[in-house]
Amino acid sequence: MRIAITRLKGKDGDDQARCARRGHDCFTVSPLVGEMNSDQIDLFIQDVKDRKFDCIFFTSALPAHQIGPCLQDLPLPRVIAIGPQTAKALREFGIMCEVLHEFYSRAFVPFLGEWIVGKKIGIPRSDAPNEKLFNGIRDAGGFPFEYQIYSLIPTYELLSLGTAEGILFTSALSFKSALWKRREDLVLIAIGEVTAEAMEEAGLIPDVIGDGSLEGTLDELNLFLLMNPGG
Repeated sequence: MRIAITRLKGKDGDDQARCARRGHDCFTVSPLVGEMNSDQIDLFIQDVKDRKFDCIFFTSALPAHQIGPCLQDLPLPRVIAIGPQTAKALREFGIMCEVLHEFYSRAFVPFLGEWIVGKKIGIPRSDAPNEKLFNGIRDAGGFPFEYQIYSLIPTYELLSLGTAEGILFTSALSFKSALWKRREDLVLIAIGEVTAEAMEEAGLIPDVIGDGSLEGTLDELNLFLLMNPGG
């Protein structure tokens, strides 16, 4: 299947190879652009140098790619990555990290358990709201410090789906920001349940719901295609 995947421009990484391993072709469509905030990046790096944190939580690969080069020679606290792609980005710069067992930030607090009590957590991330994460940290006795190192800005451009047979939305925000022409024959794919909920709220029922990862989503897509031969 040829799949349109929502990604920031230039941030599709190895999507093509990962899709090919599961028998699919893909291309990127970008309902959002990322605008970096250098002041917040500089502030975060200085706070790391000042050893302000007991833990750093990377909620996506983009901050890892952006900040990783500046951290590789610094003494670091405990570092947590949200998934294997984020961990891979950090390890490319020699940054050792632990990886959450789920692909959702809600797993962060349970992952740390009682250790989080009294700990200061540095979180470099986008400006997309995530009050559940911060409230969860506070409720567990931790102290979150958010650094909005980049903004996600809608392009307001019609997505060029071309010959796509499916469209894979990689976040709730990418779905909400997307302008696209809907087709009856287009397989609707949500990377995880949060994205699926956003689609359902808009009156669209995803054909496929993944586990929050690209690989897991493609596995679910293959099951869907097996159960629905011929589309």
